[in-house]
Amino acid sequence: MRNNDHIKHWVETSDDDFQAMTHLLERGDNTWALFIGHLVLEKLLKAWFVKKIYSNNPPFIHDLVRLAEKGNLQLDGDQKDILDTISTFNIRGRYDDYKREFHKKCSNAFTKEWVHNIKEFRKWIKTKLLK
Repeated sequence: MRNNDHIKHWVETSDDDFQAMTHLLERGDNTWALFIGHLVLEKLLKAWFVKKIYSNNPPFIHDLVRLAEKGNLQLDGDQKDILDTISTFNIRGRYDDYKREFHKKCSNAFTKEWVHNIKEFRKWIKTKLLK
């Protein structure tokens, strides 16, 4: 695959995950909605990495801030804080010992707030990817 094909792959699979996140949120599956929301941004950051570093092999990491840094994406402090929190959704949604604690935290209000943050960051990075 060419570089543009890799970018397209990451963006398209992120869009698929965005739809899944939306459906999970509508059903009240809050922990899974946030887990998938993390993947939405991870894949867009991997598309950014491929675009900016000219490597078709983004790093195998899930920490969104580290991934952004490896792709030389400039983030402000608020964006870093948001991505740090969203990165925890990957860990807490994945491992059983964290799932129960995370499930308790994921009220409808908490989940809607963080899905909103995911949507806003998604919009921002997709705009940058199109430039």
